[in-house]
Amino acid sequence: MAETLIIPQTDDRRAVYDSLIPQIAALIEGESDLVANLANITAALKEAFGFFWVGFYFKKENQLVLGPFQGPIACTRIAFDKGVCGAAYTRQETILVPDVEQFPGHIACSSASKSEIVVPVFDREGNVTMVLDIDSDQLADFSEADAEGLERIASLITALY
Repeated sequence: MAETLIIPQTDDRRAVYDSLIPQIAALIEGESDLVANLANITAALKEAFGFFWVGFYFKKENQLVLGPFQGPIACTRIAFDKGVCGAAYTRQETILVPDVEQFPGHIACSSASKSEIVVPVFDREGNVTMVLDIDSDQLADFSEADAEGLERIASLITALY
């Protein structure tokens, strides 16, 4: 098992994702526990990018419920029709928000959050089972490079479960 990540020292996020994704794949390969794998994925993303908050919300009955995360305490439950997480779940697509104050219905779990990206994670049948939520304390911190990289990480999870 790996104890450290090799992260290129560059501002090119595509290069960081290209380096990080195979390391995450190796880290979760052969481990059957979903929570353990998601915990390591959140830690790897936090370490690689220094994001303010990184975590997963699981679909449980009629809401999203907090799962493994890295960062300050967070909202525990989110309705499907609330916030960026609920929108990504309902629309079944990645949502990138440059300024959370401009997103209708944004849930302010932390006033330090300025921008956000949420990626749905699908099961093998194409149903959204969870979302990967990442917050930044910087405005407009996320780009299409992040969307593409995080969607690749989500597909690693789908492949295992």
